[in-house]
Amino acid sequence: MIHLRSVHIRNPEALPAGFPFDLPIIRTLDEITFPAPVTIIVGENGSGKSTLLEAIGSSAGLPTIGTVAIDRDESLAPAHALASHLVLTWNKRNHRGFYLRSEDFFGFALGTNRSIRELTDLAETFEPGSHARGTVEGQRNALVARYGDLDARSHGESFFHVFAQRITGNGLYLMDEPEVALSPQRQIALLALLRDAVEADAQFIIATHAPMLMAFPSALILRLDETGISPVPWDETDHVRLTRDFLTDPDLFLRHL
Repeated sequence: MIHLRSVHIRNPEALPAGFPFDLPIIRTLDEITFPAPVTIIVGENGSGKSTLLEAIGSSAGLPTIGTVAIDRDESLAPAHALASHLVLTWNKRNHRGFYLRSEDFFGFALGTNRSIRELTDLAETFEPGSHARGTVEGQRNALVARYGDLDARSHGESFFHVFAQRITGNGLYLMDEPEVALSPQRQIALLALLRDAVEADAQFIIATHAPMLMAFPSALILRLDETGISPVPWDETDHVRLTRDFLTDPDLFLRHL
Protein backbone atom coordinates (compact mmCIF):
# COMPACT_ATOMS: atom_id res chain seq x y z
CA MET A 1 0.00 0.00 0.00
CA ILE A 2 1.31 3.43 -0.96
CA HIS A 3 -0.09 5.90 1.55
CA LEU A 4 2.14 8.91 0.80
CA ARG A 5 2.45 9.29 -2.97
CA SER A 6 4.76 12.30 -3.26
CA VAL A 7 6.30 15.36 -1.63
CA HIS A 8 7.16 18.66 -3.22
CA ILE A 9 7.96 22.21 -2.15
CA ARG A 10 5.34 24.90 -2.50
CA ASN A 11 6.75 27.98 -4.26
CA PRO A 12 10.44 26.97 -4.17
CA GLU A 13 11.44 30.42 -5.41
CA ALA A 14 10.05 31.89 -2.18
CA LEU A 15 12.12 29.79 0.21
CA PRO A 16 13.83 31.85 2.94
CA ALA A 17 17.56 31.96 3.51
CA GLY A 18 19.43 29.97 6.14
CA PHE A 19 19.25 26.41 7.43
CA PRO A 20 17.62 24.11 6.39
CA PHE A 21 16.68 25.93 3.20
CA ASP A 22 20.30 26.31 2.13
CA LEU A 23 20.80 22.53 1.94
CA PRO A 24 21.47 21.48 -1.67
CA ILE A 25 18.76 18.81 -1.48
CA ILE A 26 16.18 21.45 -0.52
CA ARG A 27 17.33 24.02 -3.08
CA THR A 28 17.18 21.44 -5.89
CA LEU A 29 14.11 19.57 -4.70
CA ASP A 30 11.40 19.33 -7.33
CA GLU A 31 9.25 16.38 -6.35
CA ILE A 32 9.97 13.10 -4.57
CA THR A 33 7.64 10.25 -5.48
CA PHE A 34 7.26 7.06 -3.48
CA PRO A 35 6.16 4.30 -5.88
CA ALA A 36 7.34 1.46 -3.62
CA PRO A 37 6.10 0.44 -0.15
CA VAL A 38 9.68 0.80 1.15
CA THR A 39 11.83 3.80 0.27
CA ILE A 40 15.41 3.94 1.54
CA ILE A 41 17.14 7.34 1.74
CA VAL A 42 20.94 7.28 1.74
CA GLY A 43 23.64 9.92 1.78
CA GLU A 44 26.55 11.27 3.75
CA ASN A 45 26.10 12.94 7.11
CA GLY A 46 24.97 16.51 6.50
CA SER A 47 23.30 15.73 3.19
CA GLY A 48 19.86 16.47 4.64
CA LYS A 49 18.42 12.95 5.08
CA SER A 50 17.27 13.47 8.65
CA THR A 51 16.04 17.01 8.03
CA LEU A 52 13.92 15.88 5.10
CA LEU A 53 12.49 12.95 7.05
CA GLU A 54 11.78 15.18 10.05
CA ALA A 55 9.96 17.69 7.86
CA ILE A 56 7.83 14.98 6.27
CA GLY A 57 6.97 13.61 9.71
CA SER A 58 6.10 17.08 10.97
CA SER A 59 3.96 17.87 7.94
CA ALA A 60 2.19 14.51 8.20
CA GLY A 61 1.55 15.01 11.91
CA LEU A 62 2.75 11.52 12.78
CA PRO A 63 3.08 10.45 16.42
CA THR A 64 6.63 9.99 17.65
CA ILE A 65 8.35 7.29 19.65
CA GLY A 66 9.87 9.67 22.14
CA THR A 67 9.09 11.92 25.06
CA VAL A 68 7.93 15.01 23.15
CA ALA A 69 5.25 15.25 20.47
CA ILE A 70 6.67 16.11 17.08
CA ASP A 71 4.88 19.48 16.95
CA ARG A 72 6.34 20.52 20.34
CA ASP A 73 9.90 19.26 19.93
CA GLU A 74 12.13 22.34 19.93
CA SER A 75 15.02 20.36 18.43
CA LEU A 76 12.88 20.01 15.30
CA ALA A 77 12.40 23.75 14.76
CA PRO A 78 14.23 23.72 11.39
CA ALA A 79 12.13 20.75 10.29
CA HIS A 80 8.92 22.54 11.29
CA ALA A 81 10.01 25.55 9.24
CA LEU A 82 10.64 23.34 6.23
CA ALA A 83 7.40 21.41 6.77
CA SER A 84 5.41 24.61 6.28
CA HIS A 85 6.72 24.71 2.71
CA LEU A 86 6.03 21.05 1.88
CA VAL A 87 3.03 19.68 0.02
CA LEU A 88 2.25 16.03 0.74
CA THR A 89 0.08 14.14 -1.74
CA TRP A 90 -1.70 11.10 -0.35
CA ASN A 91 -3.32 8.02 -1.82
CA LYS A 92 -4.66 7.13 1.62
CA ARG A 93 -4.28 9.02 4.86
CA ASN A 94 -5.36 7.44 8.12
CA HIS A 95 -2.86 8.93 10.64
CA ARG A 96 -1.59 5.49 11.60
CA GLY A 97 2.15 4.91 11.87
CA PHE A 98 4.92 6.83 13.59
CA TYR A 99 8.08 8.87 13.21
CA LEU A 100 11.22 7.61 14.94
CA ARG A 101 14.62 9.18 15.46
CA SER A 102 16.98 6.64 17.00
CA GLU A 103 18.12 9.10 19.69
CA ASP A 104 14.53 9.62 20.85
CA PHE A 105 14.25 6.00 21.93
CA PHE A 106 16.31 6.65 25.07
CA GLY A 107 13.78 9.17 26.34
CA PHE A 108 10.91 6.91 25.36
CA ALA A 109 12.36 3.92 27.24
CA LEU A 110 13.13 6.00 30.33
CA GLY A 111 9.67 7.53 30.34
CA THR A 112 7.91 4.19 29.92
CA ASN A 113 9.85 2.54 32.73
CA ARG A 114 9.38 5.59 34.95
CA SER A 115 5.61 5.31 34.40
CA ILE A 116 5.71 1.62 35.29
CA ARG A 117 7.68 2.31 38.47
CA GLU A 118 5.42 5.20 39.46
CA LEU A 119 2.30 3.07 38.99
CA THR A 120 3.92 0.29 41.04
CA ASP A 121 4.69 2.73 43.86
CA LEU A 122 1.18 4.16 43.69
CA ALA A 123 -0.45 0.72 43.85
CA GLU A 124 1.45 -0.04 47.06
CA THR A 125 -0.26 2.90 48.78
CA PHE A 126 -3.68 1.24 48.48
CA GLU A 127 -5.08 -1.66 50.44
CA PRO A 128 -4.78 -5.06 48.73
CA GLY A 129 -7.96 -5.87 46.89
CA SER A 130 -9.18 -2.28 46.74
CA HIS A 131 -10.68 -0.97 43.53
CA ALA A 132 -8.07 1.82 43.31
CA ARG A 133 -5.19 -0.65 43.66
CA GLY A 134 -6.70 -2.92 41.04
CA THR A 135 -7.12 -0.05 38.60
CA VAL A 136 -3.53 1.13 39.04
CA GLU A 137 -2.14 -2.40 38.77
CA GLY A 138 -4.21 -2.88 35.63
CA GLN A 139 -2.62 0.23 34.08
CA ARG A 140 0.84 -1.01 35.04
CA ASN A 141 0.18 -4.46 33.61
CA ALA A 142 -1.10 -2.90 30.38
CA LEU A 143 2.16 -0.95 30.01
CA VAL A 144 4.27 -4.05 30.69
CA ALA A 145 2.18 -6.09 28.26
CA ARG A 146 2.61 -3.51 25.52
CA TYR A 147 6.26 -2.55 25.97
CA GLY A 148 7.72 -5.16 28.30
CA ASP A 149 10.14 -4.41 31.11
CA LEU A 150 12.57 -2.29 29.08
CA ASP A 151 14.96 -2.03 32.04
CA ALA A 152 15.45 -5.78 31.90
CA ARG A 153 16.39 -5.80 28.22
CA SER A 154 19.50 -4.75 26.37
CA HIS A 155 19.24 -1.54 24.37
CA GLY A 156 19.02 -3.49 21.11
CA GLU A 157 16.40 -5.89 22.45
CA SER A 158 14.29 -3.00 23.74
CA PHE A 159 14.65 -1.19 20.42
CA PHE A 160 13.50 -4.19 18.42
CA HIS A 161 10.71 -5.02 20.89
CA VAL A 162 9.18 -1.58 20.45
CA PHE A 163 9.38 -1.95 16.66
CA ALA A 164 7.58 -5.28 16.90
CA GLN A 165 4.87 -3.76 19.11
CA ARG A 166 4.33 -0.50 17.25
CA ILE A 167 4.63 -1.54 13.58
CA THR A 168 1.13 -2.85 12.99
CA GLY A 169 0.62 -2.23 9.28
CA ASN A 170 -1.81 -0.02 7.35
CA GLY A 171 0.04 3.23 8.00
CA LEU A 172 3.07 5.38 7.23
CA TYR A 173 6.25 4.73 9.20
CA LEU A 174 9.24 7.09 9.06
CA MET A 175 12.46 5.74 10.59
CA ASP A 176 15.75 7.60 10.94
CA GLU A 177 18.71 5.22 11.34
CA PRO A 178 16.79 2.39 13.02
CA GLU A 179 19.90 0.20 12.82
CA VAL A 180 21.92 2.05 15.45
CA ALA A 181 21.11 -0.35 18.31
CA LEU A 182 20.61 -3.48 16.23
CA SER A 183 23.09 -6.30 15.70
CA PRO A 184 23.35 -7.74 12.17
CA GLN A 185 21.06 -10.57 13.24
CA ARG A 186 18.49 -8.10 14.53
CA GLN A 187 18.75 -6.10 11.31
CA ILE A 188 17.75 -9.23 9.41
CA ALA A 189 14.87 -9.71 11.85
CA LEU A 190 13.83 -6.12 11.18
CA LEU A 191 13.77 -6.87 7.45
CA ALA A 192 11.38 -9.75 8.15
CA LEU A 193 9.23 -7.45 10.30
CA LEU A 194 9.12 -4.87 7.49
CA ARG A 195 8.12 -7.56 5.00
CA ASP A 196 5.21 -8.69 7.19
CA ALA A 197 4.09 -5.09 7.74
CA VAL A 198 4.21 -4.31 4.01
CA GLU A 199 1.95 -7.31 3.43
CA ALA A 200 -0.39 -5.66 5.96
CA ASP A 201 -0.46 -2.40 3.92
CA ALA A 202 2.34 -0.49 5.67
CA GLN A 203 4.58 2.03 3.92
CA PHE A 204 8.08 2.85 5.13
CA ILE A 205 10.49 5.70 4.43
CA ILE A 206 13.81 4.93 6.09
CA ALA A 207 17.02 6.95 6.31
CA THR A 208 19.90 4.59 6.96
CA HIS A 209 23.60 3.85 6.60
CA ALA A 210 23.06 0.07 6.87
CA PRO A 211 23.64 -1.94 3.66
CA MET A 212 21.59 -4.81 5.10
CA LEU A 213 18.48 -2.65 5.46
CA MET A 214 19.06 -1.13 2.02
CA ALA A 215 18.79 -4.65 0.60
CA PHE A 216 15.06 -4.93 1.32
CA PRO A 217 13.57 -6.59 -1.80
CA SER A 218 12.06 -4.12 -4.27
CA ALA A 219 12.92 -1.12 -2.11
CA LEU A 220 13.44 2.20 -3.87
CA ILE A 221 16.82 3.62 -2.84
CA LEU A 222 17.18 7.39 -3.16
CA ARG A 223 20.64 8.95 -2.84
CA LEU A 224 21.03 12.50 -1.55
CA ASP A 225 24.15 14.42 -2.52
CA GLU A 226 25.24 17.89 -3.59
CA THR A 227 23.48 17.45 -6.95
CA GLY A 228 20.11 16.60 -5.44
CA ILE A 229 18.24 13.31 -5.12
CA SER A 230 18.26 10.37 -7.50
CA PRO A 231 17.53 6.62 -7.49
CA VAL A 232 20.49 4.27 -7.16
CA PRO A 233 20.81 0.45 -7.28
CA TRP A 234 21.74 -1.24 -4.00
CA ASP A 235 25.14 -2.44 -5.20
CA GLU A 236 26.05 1.02 -6.47
CA THR A 237 25.55 2.83 -3.18
CA ASP A 238 28.72 4.14 -1.55
CA HIS A 239 27.84 2.23 1.62
CA VAL A 240 27.73 -1.15 -0.13
CA ARG A 241 30.83 -0.49 -2.25
CA LEU A 242 32.94 0.65 0.69
CA THR A 243 31.75 -2.17 2.96
CA ARG A 244 32.42 -4.77 0.28
CA ASP A 245 35.89 -3.37 -0.43
CA PHE A 246 36.74 -3.24 3.27
CA LEU A 247 35.62 -6.83 3.91
CA THR A 248 37.52 -8.04 0.85
CA ASP A 249 40.80 -6.48 1.98
CA PRO A 250 40.68 -4.72 5.38
CA ASP A 251 44.45 -4.35 5.43
CA LEU A 252 44.23 -2.09 2.41
CA PHE A 253 42.34 0.40 4.59
CA LEU A 254 43.91 -0.27 7.97
CA ARG A 255 47.49 0.15 6.89
CA HIS A 256 46.83 3.83 6.32
CA LEU A 257 45.55 4.48 9.82
